[in-house]
Amino acid sequence: MTAQPYSTIGEDRPSRWLITCDHATNRVPGWIGGGELGIAPEDMARHIAYDVGAAGLTRALAERLDAPAILSDFSRLVIDPNRGEDDPTLVMRIYDGTVIPANRHIDAAERERRLERLYRPYHAAYARLAAMHPRRAICAIHSFTRQLRGRPRRPWAVGVLYSHRDKRLGPALVRECRDLGWITGENEPYSGHLDGDSIDRHALAHGRPNVLIEVRNDLIADAAGQQLWAERLSDVLAGFLDRRGV
Repeated sequence: MTAQPYSTIGEDRPSRWLITCDHATNRVPGWIGGGELGIAPEDMARHIAYDVGAAGLTRALAERLDAPAILSDFSRLVIDPNRGEDDPTLVMRIYDGTVIPANRHIDAAERERRLERLYRPYHAAYARLAAMHPRRAICAIHSFTRQLRGRPRRPWAVGVLYSHRDKRLGPALVRECRDLGWITGENEPYSGHLDGDSIDRHALAHGRPNVLIEVRNDLIADAAGQQLWAERLSDVLAGFLDRRGV
């Protein structure tokens, strides 16, 4: 029996929130290069392969909010579920200075195989969980590296990302995080909108309230940090939708 390329937690939990983790693991399925992409283990342990600490934070946050969660179970270097199917960065050939040998000469057939076996089942399950509550809101959890190669150090502890098409939650969450003394980026370290990404597909397209939270990965690299930030974020998010009247 083939393993699912995702896991879900607490599908019957009552919260309006659905907690998602697009880049939960660095797993490479065995049917791709025997389970390897041709890069060094230390690179597979970096942020280029997955969002370090995000899976543990997602699980802890979902438990505290009594919310369902979905987590991918394949490396973003295999295929990135947080990109549209037509995005040129869907399968990365080089990332933060590291060449990905298994992706350098990927053809349309191999791209389609990864879409069909990994990407599309993940998004089908995501869509199913999103539709299980009539007033669903989505909180996407990601992590970011303190410093890209050759770039300045990033100053933020947390980034709050949101689209210009839906500002119901993002700006208010930025304010609340800053009021707590957290160094918080607003649509930093990344843009808050990307056509075809997970939020666009499952939240914006359906009018669902949404926010994407990036936590600096050194802060959640171990279980203690993940629990700490789950406590902090759950304290903010527990009554957040009611405070915003959405």
